[in-house]
Amino acid sequence: MEFFKIKKDIPFMKHAVAFNAISFITFVAAVFFLFSRGLHLSVEFTGGTLMEVSYSQPADLNAVRDQIAKLGLTDVQVQNFGTARDVMIRMPAVKGQSSAQQSEQVLTALKASDANVQLRRTEFVGPQVGDELAADGLKALAFVVVGIMIYLAMRFEWKFAVAAIIANLHDVVIILGFFAFFQWEFSLPVLAAVLAVLGYSVNESVVIFDRIRENFRRFRKMDTVEIIDNAITSTISRTIITHGCTQLMVLSMLLFGGATLHYFALALTIGILFGIYSSVFVAAAIAMWLGIRRDDLIKHHHNKVAGDPNDENSGAVV
Repeated sequence: MEFFKIKKDIPFMKHAVAFNAISFITFVAAVFFLFSRGLHLSVEFTGGTLMEVSYSQPADLNAVRDQIAKLGLTDVQVQNFGTARDVMIRMPAVKGQSSAQQSEQVLTALKASDANVQLRRTEFVGPQVGDELAADGLKALAFVVVGIMIYLAMRFEWKFAVAAIIANLHDVVIILGFFAFFQWEFSLPVLAAVLAVLGYSVNESVVIFDRIRENFRRFRKMDTVEIIDNAITSTISRTIITHGCTQLMVLSMLLFGGATLHYFALALTIGILFGIYSSVFVAAAIAMWLGIRRDDLIKHHHNKVAGDPNDENSGAVV
């Protein structure tokens, strides 16, 4: 399905050096902010107090956030838990104040506006749990990266595997760089978004790589640069349809999903936009710099009599 078809190939690889330079500078800046500012970790990673309260009617989450904010508490997560009447509150640890004192203070503030509020449970999430979550998150990220590399190396060729994984890590580091620079809260939903971006971004790379492999078989007289430009140009319509529809859904979560989904949708938005960019100007370009050739993707039949050298289909199959 195509909304439009571009007849003349766009010379993307002509500007590969400039775009790769921009990518490198952006990547270095993201790494710098990660080390200089660090991530603003949520309660799940740093430890704090978790409360569950119940209302007699559907709770107004914005009102709950405002009431807690008046106590001087920051970085508090408020979300529905189970039903619209049940609310989960996560608060970071406060020096000089125990978890019981903190939960009692919050409950008093909530009862001041609604006397029917009931405390279901309260517990302290220790930093050791946060360390375990961080370690598990890094393991999940590593497993995803290794799995993608193995898949691409088996599906295509090692040069494509290296190019795709560099492009994917480029997307992930830039997302983390945004969160470090603006000090947005990095929570478990954001970590889930980062892992989702890895899989989502590699899908676009696979589509382009598959078209490159197909072009090497079809167009015997084209050089590598022309092959790549044709592959990217011929998949533009598909890219716009796919990513446009996905971004519309993510944008709806960003605008109407509330505070709970805000940073999750924000991470996905950054990942989608940079995923398109990296698949074209990072993954394809790196594959070109690594010297991808027709012989890397085409197996020749040694027992077949050589045909006409001008025949695009003679002597080569995928």
